[in-house]
Amino acid sequence: MKYKDASLPIQDRVDDLLGRMTREEKIGQLVQPMGWKTYKKEADGTVSVTDSFKEDIAAGGVGSLYGALRADPWTEVTLETGLSPKQGAIATNEIQRYAIENSRLGIPILFGEECSHGHMAIGATVFPVPLSVGSAWNPELYREMCEATALETRSQGGAATYSPVLDVVRDPRWGRTEECFAEDPYLIGEYAVQAMKGLQGDTLDSDRTIVATLKHFAAYGSSEGGRNAAPVHMGARELHEIDLYPFKKAVEAGAASVMTAYNEIDGVPCTSDAYLLNDLLRKEWGFDGFVITDFGAIQMLVHGHNTAANGEEAVAQSLKAGVDMEMSGFMFRKHLNAAMEQGLVSEDDLNAAVRRVLEMKFRLGLFERPYVDPDLAERSIGSEAHVRLARRLATEGVVLLKNEGGALPLRKEIGKVAVIGPNANHTYNQLGDYTSPQPRGQIVTVLDGVRAKLGDDRVLYAPGCRIKGDSREGFESALACAAEADAVVLVLGGSSARDFGEGTIDLKTGASVVSDNPWNDMECGEGIDRSTLNLMGVQLELAQEIHKLGKPVIVVYINGRPIAEPWIDENVHAILEAWYPGQEGGNAIADLLFGDANPSGRLTVTIPKSVGQLPAYYHSKRTRGKRYLEADLEPAYPFGFGLSYTEFRYDNVRVSPERIAPSGEATVSVDVTNAGAVAGDEVVQLYVSDVTASVTRPEIALKGFRKIRLAPGETQTVTFRVGPEHLQLLDKNLKPVVEPGEFRLLVGRHSRDLTACSLYVTEEEKKL
Repeated sequence: MKYKDASLPIQDRVDDLLGRMTREEKIGQLVQPMGWKTYKKEADGTVSVTDSFKEDIAAGGVGSLYGALRADPWTEVTLETGLSPKQGAIATNEIQRYAIENSRLGIPILFGEECSHGHMAIGATVFPVPLSVGSAWNPELYREMCEATALETRSQGGAATYSPVLDVVRDPRWGRTEECFAEDPYLIGEYAVQAMKGLQGDTLDSDRTIVATLKHFAAYGSSEGGRNAAPVHMGARELHEIDLYPFKKAVEAGAASVMTAYNEIDGVPCTSDAYLLNDLLRKEWGFDGFVITDFGAIQMLVHGHNTAANGEEAVAQSLKAGVDMEMSGFMFRKHLNAAMEQGLVSEDDLNAAVRRVLEMKFRLGLFERPYVDPDLAERSIGSEAHVRLARRLATEGVVLLKNEGGALPLRKEIGKVAVIGPNANHTYNQLGDYTSPQPRGQIVTVLDGVRAKLGDDRVLYAPGCRIKGDSREGFESALACAAEADAVVLVLGGSSARDFGEGTIDLKTGASVVSDNPWNDMECGEGIDRSTLNLMGVQLELAQEIHKLGKPVIVVYINGRPIAEPWIDENVHAILEAWYPGQEGGNAIADLLFGDANPSGRLTVTIPKSVGQLPAYYHSKRTRGKRYLEADLEPAYPFGFGLSYTEFRYDNVRVSPERIAPSGEATVSVDVTNAGAVAGDEVVQLYVSDVTASVTRPEIALKGFRKIRLAPGETQTVTFRVGPEHLQLLDKNLKPVVEPGEFRLLVGRHSRDLTACSLYVTEEEKKL
């Protein structure tokens, strides 16, 4: 059979295989049921496939499985019932073997896994969430994280991941803010390109590369009121220039898969939008991969969007619009054949989708190497090298927001330090959403990190309160610890931790308490949107009571979205924004607290003073207004902001040449000096302002950045190339054009601290 001949071109193999398939087998390739329901772990640790999976194979097969290695409350897979790294590889081999050996054509299964910030499996390395990784302003380091994630995933059998998330954050009340890199499309685009390099590498036919799935296509981060999957109201120019930009960059870099978003844009659901999926993605951008839905998205066409009267219409709308595979597979399995019988879907429509899925399986080399090496999984997953990488990423992603009077770094000769707060020693609260349960010894909390620096005898601990709830029973012990200490590290924030059955803590003693009704502090994550950005519960009150003691108070925020607490900003001595820093977060934060590392993180989302300032993203139009009656529009902390333990000076911003043609290029340069006493990393940022244009433009827009390390007294000249891609706009016909006129090139530390020079674009002289 030709399709089994690896020497033939992929298209010839697909043609041969497609010609042999029945309709049931074709539909089977487009469904992706829940993978954790396909196996059971026996008492002796071995794995066997379930009867329901055997029935699916007999009914026409399964093209893909979702989350076979996922463990969390949704899957009901726990540390006890779940799989170790080696067992996971053995399990996917058993599932794959059954599918190949018990189907007519032996088509291998594509295992799809969640990898937002590391492979979502037991024992896998838990890296910082994307919001933290974005705050590092280091896309090349993120590429290394993607390489590590791809290795850990593929070694267990996973061949596709549902990342990176390329949504542009517009409203931080949205619960999925933590999953995003930034509010700026250019910055997200730079991370998108590195994700393709790190996840997919040079070839997908490898034991350390996987299919990257761009999500959520499109404008998912721009929903009404910051509510998950709510409608998006946006014009075509804004959609193309802002929300679609990172996706286009990733497609140009070779993205192999795209996931549709739940939301609608101007009345059209993304899951049935032929313009987005066919006209733009495939025809205009040249995308040659396959499109998968989000979980339950086709059902929303019937119940939610109400653009389809029944299941047959829903599957027809999505398939004909360009969807190739359904995550869950419920609607395609139940309604696609009937839709074809009714003439709603043609055989050509079906074949086009199946062809794209089969092509990807051939590109992955699954027909030649369907099985993985469990020993490689055991060696690779959670390796020491990956743990070190997680620590570096966490360190670079922490943003120093305030450091009054040089409160930080703390001296290691200090007497006693009190580590207080609901996030001081809560493992899952620092990991973020899309995290599997992990052994306690794998996670380093802030308390663990500080104790490692000072020893147990000099570190006092009390949780004080919970993230949510009004219990103050822990205040007394927390205040006692603070009174005895020379400085207080107060670890506050939020939580995206789902109920892992870990119980809660005794607020008086800090001891773990397991009960039948464990407390859930989750206030962020998918489906957890908020109407405010304040600290929840009595956290602010705890901070105020501790502040009354007159001790130095350093607040560490561990959270998934910006926190707007003016009292904290004004009254505590120092603030570190750590986001969800992953398993090595405690070590990274301790390194920064005690000066073993110098903060280099910079904000990628604007932090407002209150929700009343929203939307607060920096790339607003000039006509946004001046102020509200009660407050101005200046944020608490602007985009790009972050302090260091040293000072940097910017001098001699210049551009050469000062005049270029629309197709020309210029170079903008600046001299950056470390004017302080310690080495440090600076993020040099370039923004462009189009002074006069035929359509309205953002006041400023990020178009370049460079992270550099400088020794005390060292000066480095940083240069940026400025070309058409940095100056162009979409004209009235949505065509890219560089218009003649003045452009202000602004270089500096953040979006509110910039020095400018002018570049002039002049019409090219026409040759006679």
